[in-house]
Amino acid sequence: MTGVALPLGFSLEPLQRSHQRRRLDCGQSEVNDWLHTKALQHQDKRLSATRVLIDQDRAVAGFYTLATGQVDFGDLPSDLARKLPRRALPVAILAWLGVSVTLQGQKLGNLLLARALRDCHEAGQTFAFVAVILDCVDDQARAFYQRWDFAQMPGNPYRLFLSAQTLTAMITSRARGK
Repeated sequence: MTGVALPLGFSLEPLQRSHQRRRLDCGQSEVNDWLHTKALQHQDKRLSATRVLIDQDRAVAGFYTLATGQVDFGDLPSDLARKLPRRALPVAILAWLGVSVTLQGQKLGNLLLARALRDCHEAGQTFAFVAVILDCVDDQARAFYQRWDFAQMPGNPYRLFLSAQTLTAMITSRARGK
């Protein structure tokens, strides 16, 4: 995962005002609305960071948004929380991820998720966190993330987590070519 290659003609860039983000339709109105109306504002306020996948025509083909946050100790699964302090704990948040409906089925979602997780791992070398968490918009999204070893948070079937330890193992095993 350390060298996640983009398809020929695609680039990954930090979201900028010049990107034509209102043209992206990923098939989920809530996800579209985030990119169209809120992502740049939140990025300008340093609340989150959004990276956009740009195709050969300079159109936005997909995106992901990362942020940091906290989760209460009691909200974590007991096996993850066992040796952690009993307080609010730092987490990386995969806030949003979307791919254009015209490009779905081409593994671009996997590619964007791999890049997002790599970004989280690299940030975790400087700003520690106990897990990457996300909220799924539907059952299809939940199944997608569970294929990447995300697990359900107790009491919330649509909030998933990937422990920092699992993320590190995932990154290092891929770096070794496994």
